[in-house]
Amino acid sequence: MEFGLDTFGDITAGADGRLNSHALVIREVIEQAVLADRLGIDAFGVGEHHRADFAISAPEVVLAAIAGRTSRILLGSAVTVLSSDDPIRVFERFATVDAASNGRAEVTLGRGSFTESFPLFGFDLAQYEALFEEKLDLFAELLKQEPLTWQGKLRPPLVNQRVFPPLEKPPLKTWIGVGGSPESVVRAARYDLPLMLAIIGGEPRRFMAFIDLYKRAYAQLGRPVKPIGLHSHGYVADIDTQAREELWPHHKIMRDRIGAERGWPPVTRAHFDQEADSGSLYVGAPETVARRIAATGKALGIARFDMKYSSGTLPHDKLMRSIELYGTKVMPLVRDMLS
Repeated sequence: MEFGLDTFGDITAGADGRLNSHALVIREVIEQAVLADRLGIDAFGVGEHHRADFAISAPEVVLAAIAGRTSRILLGSAVTVLSSDDPIRVFERFATVDAASNGRAEVTLGRGSFTESFPLFGFDLAQYEALFEEKLDLFAELLKQEPLTWQGKLRPPLVNQRVFPPLEKPPLKTWIGVGGSPESVVRAARYDLPLMLAIIGGEPRRFMAFIDLYKRAYAQLGRPVKPIGLHSHGYVADIDTQAREELWPHHKIMRDRIGAERGWPPVTRAHFDQEADSGSLYVGAPETVARRIAATGKALGIARFDMKYSSGTLPHDKLMRSIELYGTKVMPLVRDMLS
């Protein structure tokens, strides 16, 4: 199993409790990625958002900065909102990151769980599904690295066009991020792309039906199954009680702010503890987190586990300690448990 870390560049709090600037948070994220690389963590992903509580709106620029200060870690998005972007520009930007990092770029394409990018870039939410379907079809053609002749319904056709820079070491690893749509699972198999499941609440084993669907789709297509990954929230501290007490207030503020936008009730401490006990929140001491990751890995047969380690205003020093424990203790323990 590969082990990754994801962040959206959540706006952290400083030592005085005041919110840090977006610029400072971006610099913090780069330092967090440098530490992850030094610790031997396999992958580092940054998400794309266009709202006040997250600092990263241009993942590829942050990844390029990280590429210049790291040597081995895979650098990807978590996720790139393809529906409100141009597939050719996305491909060009990630091909550039791939060149700068000597072949370490990967991209996760999704529709995104937030919709701010649609009005920002002039896209109609009524075309939410159609935009993603057509743009993914174009992106899949770009992955072939051949002169491009393509026609859709939502943009002018392309005739014998080439896209630059070409990949030095193709292919560009491209995941499809899925939050809860069976259609997206089948779509990933149809385009022969790895599946990244975003499990942000509830018992992880409930997603086994999606994994079975993905495998059945591949069986019908007569092709070997591509890797399956999992993205979930987590936080590691030296002991269980410390991890929960440190994470809880920051988790609640973030969860309640987003929940208010979506009509969710405020999160309770009992619900938080339930998610930490048996749901999709991997929080605790290294041994606790490792046991839960190993159990999920065995149950779902995943090839990658990505922990979204940032959470609301949780400070930079706490995040750095969590990354350190994840790389030095959690990963070795999981590997021992799975062997």
